[in-house]
Amino acid sequence: MKSSELLAGDPGETTSAPTVDMKLEVVIIPVSDVDRSKEFYARLGWRLDADFRFDNGFRVVQFTPPGSACSVQFGTKLTSAAPGAAQGSYLVVSEISLARDEFISRGVDVSNVFHPGAPGAQFQTQNASGLVNGPAPGHPSYGSFSTFSDPDGNRWLLQEVTTRLPGRVTGETAFTSATDLSQALQRAAAAHGRHEALTGKADPNWPDWYAEYMVREQSGDELPR
Repeated sequence: MKSSELLAGDPGETTSAPTVDMKLEVVIIPVSDVDRSKEFYARLGWRLDADFRFDNGFRVVQFTPPGSACSVQFGTKLTSAAPGAAQGSYLVVSEISLARDEFISRGVDVSNVFHPGAPGAQFQTQNASGLVNGPAPGHPSYGSFSTFSDPDGNRWLLQEVTTRLPGRVTGETAFTSATDLSQALQRAAAAHGRHEALTGKADPNWPDWYAEYMVREQSGDELPR
């Protein structure tokens, strides 16, 4: 059987999971002025990993956002996409108001925090009528957004995620920065305060409770109460 026949098979047909890790590590964004884009992404505080130039005019610049396992590349002779064509690339943050404040402090024009009034409204760049100002009611994970664009109009979408849906994270619990760890500890502390209020007594084993809460929050499992 040809591979194309396998791809065109019954949509309901299940296939075995890949046995080799496949890590998304680089996304290409199209830009018109490499030096201008390099200055912009450096101003965001992203790590500059590479700036390689070759005699044939090929150039590749790579930046990595803080705490990200995936980097972005731009340059010359890198993509045929029109500058500004990258729309709605996600930047996931654990506290959207803090992330927004940091971008503003770096001179970035970033939108107010908003939530979609209808599914998918966060992607409708030409019509803001479906966007509701302010974070999503109750601050649910995945519900609050903000946006900014680079000089070419490549649009980035900040999304606040605190508790992952089940099955979204596998492997060991990990925090990519001191800020992420601090914010996770703060959420665990607030939840533990509610836990002690429910039980009506102090919990001497609070370190174990914190640890369990933080592991479950990141893996998307049911949180302790």
